[in-house]
Amino acid sequence: MGTDKTSQIVWHDLFTTDRERAMSFYQSLAAWEYVTEHATDFAWGGGTQDYVLALKEGEAGAGIVTPPPDMSTGWVAYVEVNDVDATAVLTETLAGEVLRPPFDVPGVGRNALLRDPNGATIGVAMSRHNFPVPRRQFGNEVYLSADRSFPRDFYARLFDWEFSKPQVDENHSRNTIAVQGQIVAATWDDSPLDNLSSRWLPMIKVIDPLGSLRSVPDLVGVKLGQMSDAHVPQDLLFLEDADGELVCLTGA
Repeated sequence: MGTDKTSQIVWHDLFTTDRERAMSFYQSLAAWEYVTEHATDFAWGGGTQDYVLALKEGEAGAGIVTPPPDMSTGWVAYVEVNDVDATAVLTETLAGEVLRPPFDVPGVGRNALLRDPNGATIGVAMSRHNFPVPRRQFGNEVYLSADRSFPRDFYARLFDWEFSKPQVDENHSRNTIAVQGQIVAATWDDSPLDNLSSRWLPMIKVIDPLGSLRSVPDLVGVKLGQMSDAHVPQDLLFLEDADGELVCLTGA
């Protein structure tokens, strides 16, 4: 069943081996609050485990998860689709890869994890809940690619995303991605960071990106770089979190 969230980024999961440390970091950095849910048939590894919901001003938009042994750490964004199974099949016809086949999350919906032709991970979801798109916690997603062009055709076919006319500067291409005219992501083919594989980054909203770093205990987290671009209204601050995972900060 389609919803007004279709093709928008509706959720994020942070997979970390040190959940308490990650929670403390993002609480200090972005004033997140947490609610712990107890799952008896946990989607990531089975059995009885805890799943931590991260909230901002009462809005739930992310989870903090201990990954199963066969899964790497890091952030994963989820795009709402009408049919997770059909999207997984289409992924493989478009030179992508299904990292985890479609699976049910009790009380939440149906998900799958995919990999695009550049190797970036993206999740898909068919929600069975009424959570809104998390606009208080997150801004537009950011796609960085150091040495390969953004796989535009892959995402256009997969999600019906609309693309701006590329802004070309010194042979680099930058774009915005929209759903029904509303921007949901921005892409840079020229990464501001060195030795970076293609990836999606969450854009976390904070009141003052540079000032937020001073609130993190023991100076955990490293400022890596800053970028200004016409496609976003604020400068972006790229940062390693407490586990060394890359995120992007923007002013709320």
